Formats: sequence, C-alpha cells, structure tokens
Amino acid sequence: MTASSRIHARLRGDILGGRYEVGDALPSERRLSEELETSRHGVREALKRLQQAGLVSISQGGATRVRDWRRHGGLELLLDLAAEGDAPEALHVPRAAMEMRASIGADAARRCAERADAATKAQIVARAEQLAAVEDLAARNAHYEVLWELIVDGADNIAYRLALTSLIASSQRIASVDAHAVSAELDDTEAIRALAHAINQSSENVHTLAADLLERSIPRG
Repeated sequence: MTASSRIHARLRGDILGGRYEVGDALPSERRLSEELETSRHGVREALKRLQQAGLVSISQGGATRVRDWRRHGGLELLLDLAAEGDAPEALHVPRAAMEMRASIGADAARRCAERADAATKAQIVARAEQLAAVEDLAARNAHYEVLWELIVDGADNIAYRLALTSLIASSQRIASVDAHAVSAELDDTEAIRALAHAINQSSENVHTLAADLLERSIPRG
C-alpha cells in the first residue's frame, strides 16, 4: 500500500467512524504529514481522493472540511470499502447492498414483464427449467446468474444494469451472490419457475414474486 493510500484509508475511516463530523476541519497538510510521518505530497493525494469520493471539500488556501458523505458520496465509496475490507460495521454494508439488489431486481423483473420481447421471455422460462433440473448448488447458481442477466436485459434500464454491475459483477464485490449466500433463493426452484412464467405471461404479481425471492438473502440484524 502506498503512503497516500494508507493516509486515505485512515482518514476515510476516521470520517466514516465519526471521529470527524460534518463541517469539521481536518488537520492541515503539514500537521498530517508530521503526525503520519509522511510527505505532504502523499497527504495531498489522499485528500484529493477523499474529495473525489464526496467525503471532504477542499478550499484553495483554506481548510479541508468534512462533507455529509451520505448526500455527496456515490457507489464508488462502497466499492473502495469492499475492496479494502474496512467498512465500519455500523454501516451494515452487506445488508444495504442486498436490500438494494432486491429492490432493483424486483422492479427490473416487473419492467422485464412489460418490455421484453417474446424471445427473451422464452429464454427466461427455459433457463428456469434448466436450473430446476440440476441439483448441485453451484451449477444451479450459474443458471440463476444467467436468468437474472436476461431479466435485467429485458427490463431495458441502463441505470439498473450499471447499479447491479457495481454491486455484484465487479472484482470489488459489495454484495456476495455466490451459491452459499443466495442458497435460500436457489433452494426454491418452484418459486424461480413461478417468477419466470409470470414474466412470460406479463402477470401483475411479478414484482411481488421477485421481491419475495430476492429478500430471502438479505442478512438479518
């Protein structure tokens, strides 16, 4: 880890953990470099990263102040936390990510039922049947991932696609969707088949069926 990355991680932890509150001024570059025994260049680079993530505002010639990251941050903040494994426990990041997955997924299923063409819907039904025909959980999950790729594609919503990619499809996964993590979904093949057929038939209960399925994997507590 570079000096700037180390400083960035420490200051980010201090901000997210509440040591510095919204509006507080961070120590000066000189003071930080002395306290952390590093160059001012490393401190400056770390502060720039914090600014880009929406955690601080930097005034030219003035103080660096903490911003309300809940209002100014983005998913890239969660990506960094997931990659480095240092998200404060109080943020409940895994739960939040799986709740977002369930919310987006349920609405994507609803819109897929409205917008997808017959060929896509037929593929969704076929994939659900293929999933139900295998018993190995990992193999079943491979089919399940393709099934949801088809559903999200059928929803024709680029914002949903990019949000879900950020959550689960990158190398810096915020939410784990391996077979163990979503086993409560994979175990109920009839619920998966029912969802697929409801999408195919453009049924009104698609959102309810999808939400019931996806919410099973949300961590409790």
